[in-house]
Amino acid sequence: MKNLKLKICGMKHPENISEVAKLQPDYMGFIFYEKTPRYFDAEIPEIPSAIKKTGVFVDEEINIILERIKEYDLNAIQLHGEESAAFCAELKTLLIETELEIIKVFSVKDDFDFSLLEAYEPVVDFFLFDTKGKNKGGNGITFNWELLKVYPSEKPFFLSGGIGAEEVEAIQELKAYFEKNGKGNLLYAVDVNSKFEEEAGFKNMEKLKEFRKHFDL
Repeated sequence: MKNLKLKICGMKHPENISEVAKLQPDYMGFIFYEKTPRYFDAEIPEIPSAIKKTGVFVDEEINIILERIKEYDLNAIQLHGEESAAFCAELKTLLIETELEIIKVFSVKDDFDFSLLEAYEPVVDFFLFDTKGKNKGGNGITFNWELLKVYPSEKPFFLSGGIGAEEVEAIQELKAYFEKNGKGNLLYAVDVNSKFEEEAGFKNMEKLKEFRKHFDL
């Protein structure tokens, strides 16, 4: 899966974070949402600066997001709730002098109205498509990726939702589809979480190591 970024989300335990950081993922996600077992309230150990520390928020107040950015020296913000385009625009304005990336999540199941993305395109850096489920992430199931073949935006996106080792071939096929159509840059990154866990927030290193190999082809 050459030219694909890897994001490992739902990190929680400092020792596990340090181990996972050795795999050099491009992004590492920390969930600042109290209604999840992956809620992060510890200290982030020192990790390589090339790894973008990503704060995941769900309908959080802007002042709280700004506090977490400063407290944890975050490099990216992932908005996983019902945040409006106006909210994203305000946040982007406040972050204009930084290099922080804003990732806006949309949940998908059997269909999706891509026109919803239009208002967000000027005010976020990436979209992320996750599986619509009872939890805000970490549901462990995939959605119908065929929908993405009619993705109309020029904004690169993260692919998420129940991704494990068994999805490698399907990811490669989707990436090849975009490349064949001259849009290889659109499928930007793969986001993994629950399929690599021994328990909520604790990642299995051996499974991750094996999966990580596919990004170095």
